[in-house]
Amino acid sequence: MTTGAPIPTYPNPGASGGATGPGAPRRRRSRLRRYLPLGLAVWLVLEIWLLTLVAGKAGGLAVFLLLVAGVVLGSVVIKRAGRRAFRNLNEALQRGSAPTRGGGNGLMMLGGLLLIIPGLISDAVGLLLLLPPVQKAIGSYTERKLLSAARAPGSLGDAYQQVRIHRPDGKVVQGEVIRDEP
Repeated sequence: MTTGAPIPTYPNPGASGGATGPGAPRRRRSRLRRYLPLGLAVWLVLEIWLLTLVAGKAGGLAVFLLLVAGVVLGSVVIKRAGRRAFRNLNEALQRGSAPTRGGGNGLMMLGGLLLIIPGLISDAVGLLLLLPPVQKAIGSYTERKLLSAARAPGSLGDAYQQVRIHRPDGKVVQGEVIRDEP
């Protein structure tokens, strides 16, 4: 039962805490968030178009066998890469050291996943990721990008550098803050 009193309404500040409404400035979306759905749609259309093109030339059974072979090969690759990663981790733990870098297990798993996804373009990219020179090139490129991002001002590495106290003689004084609460 209502009493007839108006229900107070409050402005919704939005998830970011800023004002929303017709006069509020709109936040720009990142390029990835803007173009990823479009890229996925184009990729799916290309995959379907290529499958129908190959099915028209070679027949539906050939396309079906290609897709089944991709799923089987992708499963084998993922299983093998997972076993290798687990073996490397186990050996490193027995030695008491950190696991060795490299090996391309992550890229092999990504290649296997792309092989499992139905489509000829994803299969071709997945097969490329299984080649050691491609893995090495992508790994070094990714490492360079991550290192440059860590050195950029305002990054996590920069915040870590700001935590330490540098003395004029170049020594770093480490310590902790102890507060006496009443």
